[in-house]
Amino acid sequence: MKLWSETFRDGGLMPAEYAFAEIDPASRVRLAGNRNPHLAWDEVPNGTESLALFCIDPDAPQDAGLANRDDQSLPLTALRGDFYHWSLLDLPPAMRSIAAGEFSSGITPRGKAAGTATGLRQGINDYTGWFAADPDMAGDYYGYDGPCPPWNDERIHHYIFRLYALDVPQLILPERFTGQQAHAALYGHILDEAQLVVAYSLNPELALTLKK
Repeated sequence: MKLWSETFRDGGLMPAEYAFAEIDPASRVRLAGNRNPHLAWDEVPNGTESLALFCIDPDAPQDAGLANRDDQSLPLTALRGDFYHWSLLDLPPAMRSIAAGEFSSGITPRGKAAGTATGLRQGINDYTGWFAADPDMAGDYYGYDGPCPPWNDERIHHYIFRLYALDVPQLILPERFTGQQAHAALYGHILDEAQLVVAYSLNPELALTLKK
């Protein structure tokens, strides 16, 4: 399969409009547009019964206590792992694109609802756990919520948009499922896959290097 975007180029920089937060010179960060990017694909293999789309940040720190601290930076050597920003399932084989802002536009405190206008299934993303202790933001965050890497991180974060062609019309999952659960359910059903990678940082110094 082939996957591309009019929002960003593969290996390029994610525009702040599609992130959860952006740099603010006065307050370090502020909330951003949080729109899902445009994505389009082709060359879906014969026998495909459905498509599944994920957005994953593999550079997320595993110790949240190191994030966004005034007294120290988050080192390159800090333990990292996957942070799921989006899992979208049951896309029909004939579908060939997602419009920018179609599934997310703006910040929804406590998270967007589970359903979509098209009836596609979306899992809860990892902001559900990130905001769990925040009384103003806690809730189930379904669907797409964009990049918000720690502003003190010494590492540039990368966001992998990966599309899978599957041999089943639906994956067997509970009504409320995580991105990790959806990804695990793909095993044994993948006919083909394609991906794009885009970078983003809220560290002002790193952000400047990305723009060069």
